[in-house]
Amino acid sequence: MNTSAATQSLDDTQHASSALGTLRIFGLPLPVFFIAFAVMVVAMFTDTLPSGMIGALLVMMILGELLGFIGDRLPIIKTYLGGGAILAIFGAAALVYVGWLPAGITDNVTTFMKSGGFLNFYIAALITGSILGMDSKVLVKVGSRYALPLLCAVFFAGLFAVIVGAVMGFSMQDALVVITLPILGGGMGAGAVPMSQIYEQLLGQPASYYISILVPALALGNVFAIIIAGLLNGLANRFPKLTGNGQMMPGVEIEERKSTFDLSKLGIGVVAALTFFTAGQILGGFIPLHPYALMIILVAVLKIANVVPESINESASQWFQFVAKNWTFALLFGIGIAYTDLGQVIDAITPTYVMIVLAVVAGAAFGAGLVGKLVGFYPVESAITAGLCMANMGGTGDVAVLSAAKRMQLMPFAQISSRLGGALILLISSILVPIFFT
Repeated sequence: MNTSAATQSLDDTQHASSALGTLRIFGLPLPVFFIAFAVMVVAMFTDTLPSGMIGALLVMMILGELLGFIGDRLPIIKTYLGGGAILAIFGAAALVYVGWLPAGITDNVTTFMKSGGFLNFYIAALITGSILGMDSKVLVKVGSRYALPLLCAVFFAGLFAVIVGAVMGFSMQDALVVITLPILGGGMGAGAVPMSQIYEQLLGQPASYYISILVPALALGNVFAIIIAGLLNGLANRFPKLTGNGQMMPGVEIEERKSTFDLSKLGIGVVAALTFFTAGQILGGFIPLHPYALMIILVAVLKIANVVPESINESASQWFQFVAKNWTFALLFGIGIAYTDLGQVIDAITPTYVMIVLAVVAGAAFGAGLVGKLVGFYPVESAITAGLCMANMGGTGDVAVLSAAKRMQLMPFAQISSRLGGALILLISSILVPIFFT
């Protein structure tokens, strides 16, 4: 009996050791990653960390990946609050807030994010690659039918927010611009971050001020989107006529685009992204819209017109995938340092704020479900994809929402909401903000 117990204990120990040995952070075995971590720490506290891009990117990648790794494994955070993405942002903000990160490091990262242009570099890859990487048939055929539920999700989200805000003494402008739009904006990298840049240009306050207000709305919106997705699954089980059990409508399918990764295409993707970004800046000198919005319009029009060579489409898509895979947590960590004031975040969360966030998410699901049925979609699937996947935190939020709804096969539609829906919100914010605040 004792021998058997001892053998079992030894097996458990060996299994745990084996599992630990397979863990990787940023693709690196744990010992290797922590060697890099130790080098960074020693350099930080001996004041020998290189300034500029090298030191900033090392800190952002090492600490961002570490916080992302932890956040993606903490039960409540990974299930409801956006996982590693949210911990990378708030973990970085907390390090600054409590004074654990040396001031020189904070200044260097802030300079790299803002003056160094790393944020714009990332966003250029995101917008260009995500749109050019989509099938133009999806943009034209499915998008034309899907657009109405998406637009009505935005309309009802704003309507519910304004109604609840009015009841609780919150201004219509703030309910729409400060809460509704960032929730529907497609996450951090594609939504709140470029939105804060738009607000900075149009309203005058620094982007860090707006990020500190927008981030709590994103996090809370993600929580409510996941909860409502689970409730919709229960509703579908009780009323089967409302659902296609994971099918949007009879006869409509989206094929997943498959491609072979080619290292030689990355340079082409960089040039494409930077060219489109610069073109947006040029157009911004003549057209009274934010350059991000103009860039989105330009890329989408050229994609639909099929004038961009397929080799460039593929290169832009692969460059976007490379940037997203390797620098997303680094970017989010940089956002936490350069754009997030934790004190302002804490002050922003009030009962009124929480109720308006709930109203936004519920309104998006209601509008998408109602109008989705009118255009031939199943109401539950339409509410989940065109509604809740607009109101979550982008890619990680899509996974969480579809998992809660037990409808992972809807991911292509969720991606349409996150990508094109997020672009739509940037356009709307460029138009609405001057109307409301100037």
